Amino acid sequence: MLQALISGSSVSKLGAKLKQHPYGNRLSYVVLAEDIKLEDIVHHQRWLKAEYAEALYRQSLSGLPWQQHTIKLFGKACLEPRLSLWIGDANTAYRYSGEWRKPMPWPSFLLPLKLAVQQKSGHQFNSVLLNYYRDGHDYMGWHSDNEKQLGKHPVIASLSLGHARRFLFRNKSKDQQHEYLLEQGDLLVMKGLCQDQWQHSLPKALRVKQPRINFTFRYTMPND
Repeated sequence: MLQALISGSSVSKLGAKLKQHPYGNRLSYVVLAEDIKLEDIVHHQRWLKAEYAEALYRQSLSGLPWQQHTIKLFGKACLEPRLSLWIGDANTAYRYSGEWRKPMPWPSFLLPLKLAVQQKSGHQFNSVLLNYYRDGHDYMGWHSDNEKQLGKHPVIASLSLGHARRFLFRNKSKDQQHEYLLEQGDLLVMKGLCQDQWQHSLPKALRVKQPRINFTFRYTMPND
């Protein structure tokens, strides 16, 4: 069953390779940081089979109750520059921007995907944050997934669907920045010291007119 979902994906290796962006004319190095263990960030390219990735993308776009939340930035309320949805087990509510968000129960069509991601990463997950970037104006700012509810050294498995977008890392203590180009069906697993040493972001890409969906599977400490 699970094998029907996934392809014989390739894994990004330590070091640099040159890859043309699908928008614009600039070239960018897609690299892993030299001072982080290879196993802390693993990029499985084209992990999902193309036909399943496309079907999942279409069903997620049309079949999920996407929401645009209000957050506080510098004391002011503003709309998040993306849509999102929190899905998980019943006891996995989490606190974000001063508010508790209750999980939506797992849709049946996501359960095979959850099992496949767990099998590939070797870790169990009880929740997933979905982000829907409507076009290149939507983005995610610099942050680390280091909330107390995620525990020490959390494992985050991030699946990309839709249009390719740049995904950046910057070191918290050194002047280093690295990036990936995440395409449909790619799975990026962050673990170990990744959230302690690095921040990540999905920057604006104003030439991009197509949507992107991102699933970030994680284990959230159950609420008391």
